[in-house]
Amino acid sequence: MMSLLHHYSMPLARVVRPSPRTRAAISFATSSSPRTTIPQSQVLLGLSETELQKLALDFGQQGFRGKQLYHLIYKRKVKDIQEFTQVPQAFRNELEEAGWKVGRSPIFNTVVATDGTVKLLLKLEDNRLIETVGIPVEDEKGSVRLTACVSSQVGCPLKCSFCATGKGGFSRNLRSHEIVEQVLAIEEVFKRRVTNVVFMGMGEPMLNLKAVLEAHRCLNKDIQIGQRMMTISTVGVPNTIKKLATHKLQSTLAVSLHAPNQKLRETIVPSAKSYPLDALMKDCKEYFHETSRRVSFEYALLAGINDSVDNAVELAKLLHEYGSGYHVNLIPFNPIEGSEFRRPYRKAVQAFVNALESSKITTSVRQTRGLDANAACGQLRNNFQKTPLVTESDNNLESQLPNMDLAVWKLRKSLDSLAAKRNFHKKQPTGN
Repeated sequence: MMSLLHHYSMPLARVVRPSPRTRAAISFATSSSPRTTIPQSQVLLGLSETELQKLALDFGQQGFRGKQLYHLIYKRKVKDIQEFTQVPQAFRNELEEAGWKVGRSPIFNTVVATDGTVKLLLKLEDNRLIETVGIPVEDEKGSVRLTACVSSQVGCPLKCSFCATGKGGFSRNLRSHEIVEQVLAIEEVFKRRVTNVVFMGMGEPMLNLKAVLEAHRCLNKDIQIGQRMMTISTVGVPNTIKKLATHKLQSTLAVSLHAPNQKLRETIVPSAKSYPLDALMKDCKEYFHETSRRVSFEYALLAGINDSVDNAVELAKLLHEYGSGYHVNLIPFNPIEGSEFRRPYRKAVQAFVNALESSKITTSVRQTRGLDANAACGQLRNNFQKTPLVTESDNNLESQLPNMDLAVWKLRKSLDSLAAKRNFHKKQPTGN
């Protein structure tokens, strides 16, 4: 996948709980974008156990009902209030009548790559589409690490020149539960727990920092994914790295650099004009001092643009100037339709690696996953949605698409078939 670019924000005002019989929907603050319209509904996903207990009490129930809700949402992963069979029917009805939902979206489309990578399109309540990717990696011992690459916005406003998400335009920020549900959707498809989460999907996480931090809390405390197993990525938004540092998270900060100097970076990342490279690097250095967490730098290699040995030497010099112990994650460009950029040859990639390592810079090359399935960020969504789906065509649209359960069943069949093929090849005798 690409450096899976990312990003935009606006604090969503905390939902004020209604009285038990209140049917009026809740409104909350969003981005100033005129296109940013989120359906007025209240969701259970994202609430802590304490908050769910308080909600139960607000409805005249005993506190243990909140614990039951917590178990149903986060342990059993139930997606509909009427499936909460452990709680009284009257309580379920009251929740729905007051406008509450679990907060799970249907799967609109899926693709499965030959390497087992799965990309999902989720259809949100306002008909917009977002991407999330499940990446399984098997180690030498046979255990599988499952990474969920999640989006933080519908589209992206930063328009990095090589990124498919930016080409698809920007609609709005995601709410925190819309981020969390992506992880649950990946778990449902793979029938196993997600072990790692990277905020590297559609959008810029730092432009939606409040919702990202709320989702991070939920994934850590409620979904039980360790903070060190999560990575928050950014292309760089002024003042936000300093703000993130104050939260002292144990998660990794990944900065999408893509160039060793300001002039070249501006041609690749237009937003760099408002956030000079020197200022960005100073913030990264301060982030390390504040959190004691190493900053990782993402670097998309574009053939003939930023992939020369001279570029690597300049990058190493830049990193040494602002500290030590940095890690560079190189990402050979994933081809996207209509792009003028090309993927560098392996020889050029290796030369870049050698130049960095000879300068004592720890370097890794991201393994290309899902290349045959349009898994680079934004590609699949762009195939389906240039603008929000037309609401009045919903009925016709749904009649042409499989329901969520059928979509998941087909996905699982595809994954089982891929797994069977891999196991078959593993068992074949090797020639002398």
